[in-house]
This record gives sequence, structure tokens and C-alpha cells, in this order.
Amino acid sequence: MSRRFLLMLIIVAAVSPLGINLYLPSMPGMAASLGVDYAAIQFTLSVYLAAVALGQLIIGPISDRYGRRPVLLGGLVLFFVGSVICMLAPNIAVLNAGRVVQALGGCAGITLSRAIVRDMYDRTRAASMIAYVTMGMAVAPMIAPTIGGVLEALHGWRIAFAFLAVFGLITLVAVHVLLHETNPWRGQTTNARELVNGYAKLVRLPSFWGFALTAGLTSASFFAFVGGAAYVTINLMGRTPVEYGVYFGLVSVGYMVGNFCSGKFVTKLGPQRMIRLGIMVGGLAVTIMAGLYALDDMVPAFIFVPTMLLGLGNGLVLPNCIAGAVSVKPDMAGAASGLAGSMQIGLGAVVAPVVGALVSVSAWPMILVTAICIVLSALTILLVKS
Repeated sequence: MSRRFLLMLIIVAAVSPLGINLYLPSMPGMAASLGVDYAAIQFTLSVYLAAVALGQLIIGPISDRYGRRPVLLGGLVLFFVGSVICMLAPNIAVLNAGRVVQALGGCAGITLSRAIVRDMYDRTRAASMIAYVTMGMAVAPMIAPTIGGVLEALHGWRIAFAFLAVFGLITLVAVHVLLHETNPWRGQTTNARELVNGYAKLVRLPSFWGFALTAGLTSASFFAFVGGAAYVTINLMGRTPVEYGVYFGLVSVGYMVGNFCSGKFVTKLGPQRMIRLGIMVGGLAVTIMAGLYALDDMVPAFIFVPTMLLGLGNGLVLPNCIAGAVSVKPDMAGAASGLAGSMQIGLGAVVAPVVGALVSVSAWPMILVTAICIVLSALTILLVKS
């Protein structure tokens, strides 16, 4: 895999995370601008996550049938259109509609970047390459809240969606130029019934459920934080959107380090050891967070520094779980990536609004839900045979 091709995959995989993270510092300001409460703006995040979860179920198997390249190009067109709709939205209803279109397009990058890697490598090597792609991709959520906070301070919230539209357009051009078709099994699935039957075979495999649910619950522990951190930092602690964006970068640093370690050591330690180690690190992170927050509930570092450790754990778990999920049936890598990704994002879509509704006076609900997700992930990985 050439460096240009790897960079293209990183950019493709970064599209949807940018759509999630860039506007987070603007959420309180968006509520004031559109005349709605914070919960209504927070719902735009849940709408986006739910649409990503649904879209991956469709995009994965379609790419198995028609190929990765045309489906990815179509997805990026949708992301661009959705970003423009959000930028011009006069009210919350139009904003939500734009978020749905944006998410359905952006999820192609998540699903197909993983499937493309699996098309090209075996399971262990795929885990390593997915980790490197994700490590590079983690730059997007690391810097996105900072960029979003600055844009919000200078030009208001709409400029964030203009930024996303331009990024989507640049990515579309890069994919058109650099991506060749990688799916050697395209065309073998010919109709909707065969797609459904393929999913039925996939979901009967306990190992698939073990990998997919563990990825979903681990990701949900992060979305529990995302669902409440902006409100806790800006509204409860009285900090600015720019400060929130800077602190949020710590989380992505941890995630990058975790993915780097996965890429470097998975061939020596094996995917399942890396997954279990990541779950342990996540458990340690939430324990430290609870202890520090109990000491002083007005210091942002007391929740963000432990969450950097949580990000590290996510970086150890997610690439190995995704590589495992797409490897149980290599001829259905697209469908497996879509279904696993759907569960991963879908659980986040459930967790984020729950936390957002509960953190009105304290960060404790956010901490508790994060802990529950980590404990459940430790149980679901047991479905995978050693």
C-alpha cells in the first residue's frame, strides 16, 4: 500500500468523525441562535449517529455487490450535499434533515475504508493496517473541536458546516483520482434475498457478535463522554467552547497512541490480547476519573485527562475488534464492516442522548454510563473463542 493510498484512506475514514466532532463546541451557541434548548441541539448528534448506524447496514452489502469505489464516491457526494443543507438551515427541522443526509454519506468512509483494507490483507495484517488508518484518522476528532471552537468564536456555527462541505469535496476528488476497485468478490451477490441470507449467516457466528458487540460497547463508552462533556465543561464548569476544544484534543491523543500500539504490537501479541488489554485500560481510566471528579467537580482536567486514557483503551480495542469482525467471512467484508459499524455507532446513538439528558447538574451520570459500557464490553469479548 503506497503512502498516497494510505493517506487517502485516512482522509476517507476521517469524514464522518469530522461530522461528529467539529460542531460540538458550537452546540450551546446553536441552541441560542435557533431558539431551542440544548437537548434539541444534542439530538442532532443522536440523529447523525442513528443515520450512520442505518446507513452502514445498507452501504456495506451494496459495496460487496457493486464494488467499493462507486459506492464511496456516491457517499461523499451525499456528505457534501448534507453539509450544505446544514450550513443553510433556517431551523432545527432542516438542520436535522441535513444531518441525516450528511451522515448517510459520511458513513461510507467508515465502512469502506475498513473493507478496502480487508480486501487487501489477511486478518492480523488487516488489524495492523486498520490501526494505522485509525491512528491517522484520529487527528480529525483531535483537532476538530479546536477548529470548531475557533470558527464559532470568529464566525458563528454555520461556518463549521461550510468547512465540512469543503472537506467532503476535497475528499471526493482524492478518491476519484486514487482509488481503484479492491473488492475481488463483487458481483457474486446478485439480489436482495442473497444479501439478507448473507447477513443471516453472519449473525449466526458467535465470534462475529463477540467482536462487533465489544467494539460497539467500547465505542459507546466514548460516546457517553461525548454526550455530556460539552455541557459539563461549558455550562456547569463555566469554560469557553475554545477551552472545551483544546481539552478534547487530549482524548484523541490517547486514541492515536492506542492505535499506534495496536499497529505495532498486534502481530506479536495477537488481536485478542490487545482487546483485553484495552478493556482493562478503559476500566482504569473511568476509575481514575471518578476519584478525581469526587475531589473537585469544577476542574476540566479531572475528567479530560483520565478520558485520554480511555481513548488509549479504545485505540487498542477497536481496530482489533473491527478486523476480527470483517474476517469471520472475508467474502462479506463489506456487510460485516457495515453491521459491526452499525452496532458501534448505534449504541453510541442510544447512549449519547441518555447522558445528555442526565448531566443537568453533575457529570456523575456520564461517568456511571461510561463504566457500565466498559464492564459489558469485558463480558461480550468472551463470545470470541481464543
